[in-house]
Amino acid sequence: MPMLTLYHAPQTRSSRIVWLLEELGAPYEIVYTDIIRSSGGTPDPKNPHPDKKVPALVHDGILITESAAIVLYLTDLFPEADIGPRIGETNRGPYLTWLSYYAGVIEPVVAFQFAGLADNAGLARTFRGREEFHQRILDALDKGSYLLGEKFSGADILLASLGIWVRDMLPRTEAMDAYLERCLSRPALAAAGTRDAVPITRDSRG
Repeated sequence: MPMLTLYHAPQTRSSRIVWLLEELGAPYEIVYTDIIRSSGGTPDPKNPHPDKKVPALVHDGILITESAAIVLYLTDLFPEADIGPRIGETNRGPYLTWLSYYAGVIEPVVAFQFAGLADNAGLARTFRGREEFHQRILDALDKGSYLLGEKFSGADILLASLGIWVRDMLPRTEAMDAYLERCLSRPALAAAGTRDAVPITRDSRG
């Protein structure tokens, strides 16, 4: 069995990796760590992340950071869980696209919104904006129950986790509400909540 250690700060981006680990049925341990937050906090010298952020995953002594990279790494490591398409499968390309699009476009655009930079012309040319990524999500949900059609994947964990913390950053449509209901009703998310200092609940969506 692989030894997986997740360096985790409750109610942060690393919470979605706990969710993924529960979906995978993977053997893992959590090391709770402190990080700098808007409300305070200090870097933990024991955290192996180069920037003292989370998530940070250690697999048999090898460090993996960045949420999308960890999602890909883990779904490849546990292919039998069927949470990510394998190399050569039809949806492998779309899966990689959604992981990269989430990390490279959606999260930056959300950050720009909070920083008051959404109207910056240079950023808009590079990343587009909230309207564009909303439309891409809705186009996908018009074709299936999840981002990859009818099969739940690690890409859905990334996107649905955004809906847990900042629901207003996602489309306000019935299709989006139904999608979040499907994702956030999964037993693995409830199990992940018990591993967080403050359990994740469906009522936290707002």
